[in-house]
Amino acid sequence: MAGVLAGVRAAIIDLDGTMLHTMPDFHVAINGMRAELDLAPIAQERIALMVGKGSENLIRSVLGLDWDAAGVEAKFDAAMDAYQRHYLSINGDYSTLYPDVIEGLAALKAQGLRLACVTNKPIAFTTPLLKLKGLDGFFEVVYGGDSLPRKKPDPLPLQTVCADFGLPPAQVVAIGDSSNDAQAARAAGCPVLTVPYGYNHGQSIHETDSDGIVATLLEAARLIRSQN
Repeated sequence: MAGVLAGVRAAIIDLDGTMLHTMPDFHVAINGMRAELDLAPIAQERIALMVGKGSENLIRSVLGLDWDAAGVEAKFDAAMDAYQRHYLSINGDYSTLYPDVIEGLAALKAQGLRLACVTNKPIAFTTPLLKLKGLDGFFEVVYGGDSLPRKKPDPLPLQTVCADFGLPPAQVVAIGDSSNDAQAARAAGCPVLTVPYGYNHGQSIHETDSDGIVATLLEAARLIRSQN
């Protein structure tokens, strides 16, 4: 890790599993959707394996527990509509901040770093959630999974933030909880730090190619400061 964070001037931070434990929101919304389709509820642990690649992938994965590919496509539009209604009605009500998120963001800002939030969550869910949890004031730029033509693990969202900030990727660190974040950062040419407490599709974060694992965003801020 030595030196890889030297010269960092901005950070791109993921939302679900990195700043907020949102799995309880997913659980309520998905089971509300499943009830409308006369399906039995499923446990948070199953949902956690499906979260992170965007709403379309999530809903297809959930429907795939009960239907084959043709059945999934037949039910998809109704399921997506139900899911979005249920999610928007409870967005943030059951989610909680991870430890030291506010303190970490404040420490990053205090170092003069510019901050962006890049998530695969739809922007209509993301913007009110950041506001509700007191996070919106930290970020100059926010991109949801439907803000751009491609989402993480594609590098486009990270490349777009680098362009927005007028910085080379080597000066923009990505911080996330999953292989999605790491793959996007590697492809964009950004350094990347990962947190160990998020979702990561049921896989150990230690198997993910990153420049270091940090216990909290506050630890990330301290690490960046130590190299600058």
